[in-house]
Amino acid sequence: MIEKEDDTKDLRFYSQKSIATATFIGGPLAAGYLIRENYLSLNKPDEGKKSLLIGFVATVLLFTGIFMIPEAIIEKVPSYVIPAIYTAIIYLIVEKIHGKILNKHKENENNFYSGWRAAGVGFVSLIVLLIGIFGYAYLSVGGDEFEKYDAEIAKFSKNETESLIFFEHYDTETDNSLLQELENSTIPKWEENIEIIKNSNTIENLPSELLEQNKILLKYSELRLKAFELYKKAIKEDTTIYEQQLEQIHLKINEQIEKLNS
Repeated sequence: MIEKEDDTKDLRFYSQKSIATATFIGGPLAAGYLIRENYLSLNKPDEGKKSLLIGFVATVLLFTGIFMIPEAIIEKVPSYVIPAIYTAIIYLIVEKIHGKILNKHKENENNFYSGWRAAGVGFVSLIVLLIGIFGYAYLSVGGDEFEKYDAEIAKFSKNETESLIFFEHYDTETDNSLLQELENSTIPKWEENIEIIKNSNTIENLPSELLEQNKILLKYSELRLKAFELYKKAIKEDTTIYEQQLEQIHLKINEQIEKLNS
């Protein structure tokens, strides 16, 4: 597929590892989205559309199959087993369709999208899945509490998606531009997300499962806010001394994502 020595020099892709991480967090839907982005980088929008559609259909089939398994059986299966299986399948698919391109791109030391950005896509996909699952469970028995919750979480997800653009800009924009983005957009979005979660807790008759989910989302949001504030501090001070602290925060962020995924 690649005819020139380095004809992807000016392109950017999601690596197989990043796609696998996002898939483990957010399922086939996340994989379909990231594979679509790689196809778009290769100027193949039709294949990209098919990838996203396949990701959506695979997600529906996956959870339909899970719901059909007797509860007594599914409870005996460790929470990581099913995600590990479909992540391995997605990894092999990516290897087959884009493996040569991605490996060559890496050999040439070209740029990839941030792994944190891919993980964020996985988290957004996870939120969409949770909304669908809880929507099926609670709207089927009546009441408008889930509809109100859905509206709040939709705002949360929008802020999440838009804030992750910062990682795409991190290696390409000037320090002044990054500071403006953090101060005027990214940090305010996470301050708003914290308020969104707190407000959604006040919805009358909100199921206990959603209240428990909110505890995790609130912790996740506070960690995101702390991380972005630290990025701001590091850029202002023009220093790398906060890298270890940022790494620890990101590990804690992943812990919260794993809780949501379990």
